[in-house]
Amino acid sequence: MAAAAAAASQDELNQLERVFLRLGHAETDEQLQSIISKFLPPVLLKLSSTQEGVRKKVMELLVHLNKRIKSRPKIQLPVETLLVQYQDPAAVSFVTNFTIIYVKMGYPRLPVEKQCELAPTLLTAMEGKPQPQQDSLMHLLIPTLFHMKYPVESSKSASPFNLAEKPKTVQLLLDFMLDVLLMPYGYVLNESQSRQNSSSAQGSSSNSGGGSGIPQPPPGMSFYAAKRVIGDNPWTPEQLEQCKLGIVKFIEAEQVPELEAVLHLVIASSDTRHSVATAADLELKSKQSLIDWNNPAIVNKMYKVYLGDIPLKTKEGAVLKPELKRDPVSTRVKLKIVPHLLRSKQAAETFPANIQVVYDGLFGTNTNSKLRTLSLQFVHHICLTCPEIKIKPLGPMLLNGLTKLINEYKEDPKLLSMAYSAVGKLSSRMPHLFTKDIALVQQLFEALCKEEPETRLAIQEALSMMVGAYSTLEGAQRTLMEALVASYLIKPEVQVRQVAVKFASTVFPSDHIPSRYLLLLAAGDPREEVHGEAQRVLRCLPGRNRKESASKQMPSFPEMVYYIQEKASHRMKTPAKYMTGTTVLPFNPAAFGEIVLYLRMCLAHSAGVVPTSQSLADMQDHAPAIGRYVRTLMSGSQATPSSSSSKGGETNPVQIYVGLLQQLLAGVGGLPVMYCLLEAVSVYPEKLATKFVDKTEWIKSLMNSSKEEMRELAALFYSVVVSTVSGDELKSMIEQLIKTTKDNHSPEIQHGSLLALGFTVGRYLAKKKMRMAEQRDLETNADFMPEQEVTIQNATETIGSFLDSTSPLLAIAACTALGEIGRNGPLPIPSEGSGFTKLHLVESLLNRIPSSKETNKMKERAIQTLGYFPVGDGDFPHQKLLLQGLMDSVEAKQIELQFTIGEAITSAAIGTSSVAARDAWLVTEEEYTPPAGAKVNDVVPWVLDVILNKHINNSNPHVRQAACIWLLSLVRKLSNHQEVKTHLKEIQSAFVSVLSENDELSQDVASKGLGLVYELGNEQDQQELVSTLVETLMTGKRAKHEVSGETVVFQGGSLGKTPDGQGLSTYKELCSLASDLSQPDLVYKFMNLANHHAMWNSRKGAAFGFNVIATRAGEQLAPFLPQLVPRLYRYQFDPNLGIRQAMTSIWNALVTDKSMVDKYLKEILQDLVKNLTSNMWRVRESSCLALNDLLRGRPLDDIIDKLPEIWETLFRVQDDIKESVRKAAELALKTLSKVCVKMCDPAKGAAGQRTIAVLLPCLLDKGMMSAVTEVRALSINTLVKISKSAGAMLKPHAPKLIPALLESLSVLEPQVLNYLSLRATDQEKAAMDSARLSAAKSSPMMETINMCLQYLDVSVLGELVPRLCELIRSGVGLGTKGGCASVIVSLTTQCPQDLTPHSGKLMSALLSGLTDRNSVIQKSCAFAMGHLVRTSRDSSTEKLLQKLNGWYMEKEEPIYKTSCALTIHAIGRYSPDVLKNHAKEVLPLAFLGMHEIADEEQSEKEECNLWTEVWQENVPGSFGGIRLYLQELISITQKALQSPSWKMKAQGAIAVASVAKQTSSLVPPYLGMVLSALLQGLAGRTWAGKEELLKAIACVVTACSAELEKPVPSQPSTSEILQALLKECGKENLKYKMVAISCAADVLKATKEDRFQEFSDIVIPLIKKNSPESIGVRTNKNEDENEKEKELQLESLLGAFEGLGKAWPRNAETQRCYRQELCKLMCERLKLSTWKVQLGVLQSMNAFFQGLMLLEEEHADPEALAEILLETCKSITYSLENKTYSSVRTEALSVVELLLKKLEESKQWESLTSECRVLLIDSLATMETDSRPELREKASLLKKTLENLE
Repeated sequence: MAAAAAAASQDELNQLERVFLRLGHAETDEQLQSIISKFLPPVLLKLSSTQEGVRKKVMELLVHLNKRIKSRPKIQLPVETLLVQYQDPAAVSFVTNFTIIYVKMGYPRLPVEKQCELAPTLLTAMEGKPQPQQDSLMHLLIPTLFHMKYPVESSKSASPFNLAEKPKTVQLLLDFMLDVLLMPYGYVLNESQSRQNSSSAQGSSSNSGGGSGIPQPPPGMSFYAAKRVIGDNPWTPEQLEQCKLGIVKFIEAEQVPELEAVLHLVIASSDTRHSVATAADLELKSKQSLIDWNNPAIVNKMYKVYLGDIPLKTKEGAVLKPELKRDPVSTRVKLKIVPHLLRSKQAAETFPANIQVVYDGLFGTNTNSKLRTLSLQFVHHICLTCPEIKIKPLGPMLLNGLTKLINEYKEDPKLLSMAYSAVGKLSSRMPHLFTKDIALVQQLFEALCKEEPETRLAIQEALSMMVGAYSTLEGAQRTLMEALVASYLIKPEVQVRQVAVKFASTVFPSDHIPSRYLLLLAAGDPREEVHGEAQRVLRCLPGRNRKESASKQMPSFPEMVYYIQEKASHRMKTPAKYMTGTTVLPFNPAAFGEIVLYLRMCLAHSAGVVPTSQSLADMQDHAPAIGRYVRTLMSGSQATPSSSSSKGGETNPVQIYVGLLQQLLAGVGGLPVMYCLLEAVSVYPEKLATKFVDKTEWIKSLMNSSKEEMRELAALFYSVVVSTVSGDELKSMIEQLIKTTKDNHSPEIQHGSLLALGFTVGRYLAKKKMRMAEQRDLETNADFMPEQEVTIQNATETIGSFLDSTSPLLAIAACTALGEIGRNGPLPIPSEGSGFTKLHLVESLLNRIPSSKETNKMKERAIQTLGYFPVGDGDFPHQKLLLQGLMDSVEAKQIELQFTIGEAITSAAIGTSSVAARDAWLVTEEEYTPPAGAKVNDVVPWVLDVILNKHINNSNPHVRQAACIWLLSLVRKLSNHQEVKTHLKEIQSAFVSVLSENDELSQDVASKGLGLVYELGNEQDQQELVSTLVETLMTGKRAKHEVSGETVVFQGGSLGKTPDGQGLSTYKELCSLASDLSQPDLVYKFMNLANHHAMWNSRKGAAFGFNVIATRAGEQLAPFLPQLVPRLYRYQFDPNLGIRQAMTSIWNALVTDKSMVDKYLKEILQDLVKNLTSNMWRVRESSCLALNDLLRGRPLDDIIDKLPEIWETLFRVQDDIKESVRKAAELALKTLSKVCVKMCDPAKGAAGQRTIAVLLPCLLDKGMMSAVTEVRALSINTLVKISKSAGAMLKPHAPKLIPALLESLSVLEPQVLNYLSLRATDQEKAAMDSARLSAAKSSPMMETINMCLQYLDVSVLGELVPRLCELIRSGVGLGTKGGCASVIVSLTTQCPQDLTPHSGKLMSALLSGLTDRNSVIQKSCAFAMGHLVRTSRDSSTEKLLQKLNGWYMEKEEPIYKTSCALTIHAIGRYSPDVLKNHAKEVLPLAFLGMHEIADEEQSEKEECNLWTEVWQENVPGSFGGIRLYLQELISITQKALQSPSWKMKAQGAIAVASVAKQTSSLVPPYLGMVLSALLQGLAGRTWAGKEELLKAIACVVTACSAELEKPVPSQPSTSEILQALLKECGKENLKYKMVAISCAADVLKATKEDRFQEFSDIVIPLIKKNSPESIGVRTNKNEDENEKEKELQLESLLGAFEGLGKAWPRNAETQRCYRQELCKLMCERLKLSTWKVQLGVLQSMNAFFQGLMLLEEEHADPEALAEILLETCKSITYSLENKTYSSVRTEALSVVELLLKKLEESKQWESLTSECRVLLIDSLATMETDSRPELREKASLLKKTLENLE
């Protein structure tokens, strides 16, 4: 056994020895390489040998090998085999360890392509191998990646690395790649440099103990990772760059899952080398939308790389080995990672990594401002996206970080701004963090005072966001905040004050007194942004509907007053007080004004009414309620004083309030303050007015104010104060006033005094009336003494005297004063008579109303005053006169006045029982009841009667309008009056008659009136009223207005309106709306809601209180919404402005909820679609406009099925008779189109599919086929857009869509083009048509078709192809046919396999197009056919080619020939393989086609060129081609020669000639076939082109004369051929005859036959006929024909001579007969001819002498020869001496030369007589002076020769 083993090992050793030997012998690198590649793998396997010796030997050999390989870098190792060996699972590790050494050595030496090929093997080899070896393999693989080529389509099968099955390898590879990408360029791993010295810099001091001797790795890597990447032979920076690029390419090619490689791209994008960073960036951008940044795997990886291995105090306790610990990445990489974290919601939630990144970015050792900014953005991101639970633990840390940053970092204001706003965001997310910490607010406020202006904005924003966190403060905290805000409210920086206001207003509740006080102070701030905000907060009224919470919403009046008083008294003692003139105020005027108003609001609030501070009139309405509260306050137990009051014992809040008012009024003044004081005193004069009796002078000073309103209020105030005194005091005061009124120096004083006088007298009379009512006896009362009455009368007359004052101011004041007196009691002046009487007063005032001199204000006051007289005086004597006067004083355009007159009439009509008699400060209108004992002077029945019967029916529209307003006033104010209740029907019909006025206001007033009337009736009344109203409205019966002479028929501005244009239409619509709901009484509700006139917003209009009624109406209509919404929606777009406004206001009142439209979408749509085709244009237009509005920006998924109906209906409306309707329809269609295109987006899924399915048929059938151009254009536009957005969803519809679009290509073309095309010349037409076709191809329709074609496949083609075929055959129009062709071309490229089954059908369809008369269509079809044959079956192609062959050979029309040429050329160009496969059918035809006889026409030449191109492209040289396809060529030419068409025969002949010329030998049997065919063709008459046959025969015979000598059956003999030719020579037609003669001569020459006799019989007569004698005879033709004939004659002459020369036989007998005659003939012609003829004769002579047998020794006949020579020499001298034409001289010389040569050869010199010689020598002598040297030489030579003979 052992022996055997030893023997085996010996054997092995011997083998190794032999290898050694061979290695030693290897001299060249090549030898060495071949030995290595053969033996290295088996040698390595020997390492597994058990024998020590063998192993040693192997090692020895390897050592030797290594030395040699290392010095020879070019030598290749057998890497592939080694890799296979390396992967062998059975191999011993010893072997594999050595194998990998050689793999590492050999792999980099391989050429790049080979490396790429083996790269996947490296990956497979890695599996399950030890780590170091895997690293080595990866080290080899990574550089290769740069050169790898990846397939474009990333299908898994084609991918070079099949990584899907090797997850472990992928992981290894990815980790290694990550380390390569992190590796910095030019890094050297310095083992000695210990990690210690830089540990502090890296911030990883935790390591200093453990890994002492470990060098510092690059950032982001561990020591181990760096070592791995550096490997055995480190890469240079350039190599490393390539490696990195390779990795990016590898990732781009999607070789690994995208998810895994995101981080690699992020890191690569931060690379310091531009190429790597750019590539990675681009890839990241392209994947941006695909990467899910919220994937925890991606986020965690990014965090891990960013932070490195942070030693967390984990439970495991086992810390990583130091060499495996990764450092955090460099700042550059961090800057790339953070932006991706910002994209991720997941990153914001990942704790604790998120906070670590924030702290590292903000405070890390290596951070920079960019990273800080990003980290702050990350904080913002966390604040925004992190969910509640996750942000809880983060909050305190984030806040600490931010405050630390704010405290420490001051360089970059932008960064600080971000930090501040982050604090703000954090506060809005986590208010509880801040609530406890008021110090933070203080810190920010301080910062706001000190920071840069840029940062302030951010701090301001942050503080504003923080406000919310402090709204729940209690107790001490709140007090602290109060102090804080107060201190910052007085800072100089406006932003600080602004934020402080925000805090004051938001942090504290609205009834918190100190904060309100602070706000009041802020309201006096000089800067608008501060005081504006404060005022807005203070004047924000408590809502009406929250009655229960109203108590909380404002501080109580007493408390607030006390607080203010306390502060005021405190401020008066400090520098904060405000000095103005002589007075000192506690606050500045602005703040003080605001304080007073706010107190007034608190007062109103405490009194239980809604506080307002905007309008004094509104405030006055609340006076009675405030009065009651003031009384309770004053009568109640005196409220406890909050401090020792400054005003001696004024402790009551009301008193304090009055005191404050007084103080402010005295110091600064101001209307609102004046009013507040007046109000306070007027509501409780008994207690409060008395205080001011001693201040009358001060009040008088107020009455002298420069402001009119101020004076009026002061006068009122004065009257209130004066009314508290009586007796003499009163009298003296009144007299004092009378005196001042007469003081002319100051109109202001007069004005104030007048008013005060009037108000005082009024109050006096009112008091008197009260007393009289209480106690009937005047005597007991001392207040009303007779002398006082005198004073009163005196005062009244004084006032009256001012009525006619020249100053309008005083006149108005007088009027107002008299009204005030008249309201409160009977005027203390006589009724009639002379002087100032009641009658005089009434007339004077009435005259002022219509007067154009008076101002409106005067008129208003006069009317009011008149209305008041019957109120105060039950016995007023001129009541009816006054009323009649008011009613008659109507002027145009004075609507406001009519409202005033209405009020006055109402007051005057009911007299003493009018509410005007009340004291407005103490009693509201509703509470007022007339005193019991008053005399009744009610004339309402009379007034009603006058208005209804006279004014409402007046012919003047202004009067009707005014009457309507008065009537409204009566109904509104006297709703409970018996008269009104009993006349409801009459009043209603009066209002209805006004409804149809042209004037909007009249209509509006009437409609309001109708509503009121209806509300007043009982049930039965109501039913009657409704039915009457509906009937009137619907039948349109209207009141007739009598037209008298002075009627105003048209008021200004109403011209051009139709009387009923606006008219009743609005009300009719409202009525029909109500009737449709079968609730006719709803019409009143609609009328109430339809108010749109500005009048109702004015003070007078609003007094009617219609808004309340409208609200009620809205509530009652709510149940009818479903029926109303669709109608109202449409009405909002009515073209009639009146209706539109009315309906819009109804809509706004009813539809408060915005989602209502979506809720009733279907109903609205149904209504609109139905009304689109209404028979009224208004309805159609409004429906279009409404539809346009409805479709915008709404999801229409529920109404997809309705879309076709909408489209079709709108298409119809688009062609409406009325332009405005058409425009509206166009608008709606455009919107619809946009919406539909959006709906067809693939993102919409099933809804998109459905939309396309319903839309396409509608657009294709209805839209594109419409006769209306706009409709067609829009349909196509929409289709194009849909196809762009729908993409693949179009597939199922393509068979319908594509043909429809193709048809549209022609339909949509302007018709004029067809017309022009018909009129154009062929050339123009072709140019124009090709332009049309290219326009069609670039049209949007074609674009759409191309979009659809992308998505076609088998499923659709079956349906599409038949339609296409149909279109090609029967389509009309150039565009359509051209389009079809181009679709077919696209199909052949898009889906060639799928098209094969259908190609036959398409071919036959295209065939029909090939013969189209239009050349452009023909070309397109040919082009398509050229592509289509690629996809068709062979049988179809063969049929096609046969068909084309047939056409070419048999059809006469040129169009067929052209189509053949075009088609075959296209096939050759676009499907060359197909043509090559069918070359035998095609090329012979092409050859024949090449030889077509081109006429003058361009097109035929083009065809020839096409055929030539086909032939040349597809044969190996022309000669080779003919040889190759000879048989086919012969058969096709034969066919052509037998064709009935002459042209084809001729063409065949030319082709044959061409074959004969090219091949120069046609062999039997082809020769016979061809000749027979040609001869056969010769028979019969002469036809155009027959010459070609003759030429062909000549060609063939000349080329194949040798073959013809051999007799072959069925091959014509020479004599037969000659016979036929000579027969043709006898034909009449001279031109033809010449060709025949020439051909016969050629044949005779080639065959050397002797037919001279027959030939000369034909030819010599020709020559003789052309002799000069015979020419001169015929000259009776015209010049032109003569010319032509001469030319022909000349040619025939030349031809004849040439023929004679060629046909001269070598036959002694024949020669003897003819030589003499021939010579003579020639010589004669030489003497007398033109140079052309001379030339011809000389050439012929040359041939004659060449063949003349006499010149040969054996046939010598000296005499005959001498004769001939003499003759010749005599004539040839002419030619030799021809001076003009050198060609003649040349030819003559050569004849002489030939003769001399021949004579020399045959030794017959004696025949050349001396005469001849002399002649010749002379002639030659003349030539010695020839201009051409070669002739000179030749002549002298010949001359010498002749001379030598002498």
